[in-house]
Amino acid sequence: MSSLKNIAILGGGNIGLSIAKGLQNSDLYDAKNIHITRRRTELLDEYKKSGFKVSSNNIEAVNSSEIIVIAVQPQQLNELLSEISDILNPKKHIIISVVSGASIKAIKNHLKKEIEVVRVMPNTAIAIQESMTCISADNKNSVALKIAEEIFNQVGKTLIIDEELMVPATALCACGIAFFLRAVRAASQGGIEIGFHSEEALLMAAQTAKGAAALLLSGEAHPESEVDKVTTPRGCTISGLNQMEHNGFSSALIRGIVTSADKAALLYKID
Repeated sequence: MSSLKNIAILGGGNIGLSIAKGLQNSDLYDAKNIHITRRRTELLDEYKKSGFKVSSNNIEAVNSSEIIVIAVQPQQLNELLSEISDILNPKKHIIISVVSGASIKAIKNHLKKEIEVVRVMPNTAIAIQESMTCISADNKNSVALKIAEEIFNQVGKTLIIDEELMVPATALCACGIAFFLRAVRAASQGGIEIGFHSEEALLMAAQTAKGAAALLLSGEAHPESEVDKVTTPRGCTISGLNQMEHNGFSSALIRGIVTSADKAALLYKID
């Protein structure tokens, strides 16, 4: 289905380039089928050398593609939609938006045409095909939704959710990458303090975090059931956990996610 189509990524920033890398690394797309746009095209030289189509011309990218991924900053969205609106063809194009805070209804209203729009929230782990991507559409039986799901299943795991949950998903999954990276960094710093070299501590912390996540993804286990397996009476694990909780470990993470969700809801403003 989507493997026969060309894709335009309008906005070659961090998330747009992560999507491009992930699709290239999958079996779904060749670089030659992906057109990336950015105002400063010199920042895309590496991608041009890898075979991607690169330009600053959004009109050209849309005309040569069927799947349009919009990956600009929220404050740039309205200008971009106005630029491409006249050449979008509902019979040819579908839009996949990864713009934080911008609803499907707002995008359609700005375009002033009935074109299929799917709202998607991946994270930067898409570059290594390990994204957690949430997807929503106003028609759960639409072809566009199936295409989006097919694309993003190649670069990690997907979950179709109601659109009203897309802002919370942004905080938990997209922002969440930074939260978990900071936790791994903190663990590695603890490792340095107890005697390991920095590169050793980072490897040990990152692999341990990967193993913990894999335990949960491999079955039906709840995190606390896995915690119980490594906590023994008067043991070192429970002692460490309790010290972290005394200092607000869980509550700080919860507050951070809630704060990010509150901020994400305010990122895009309709003109």
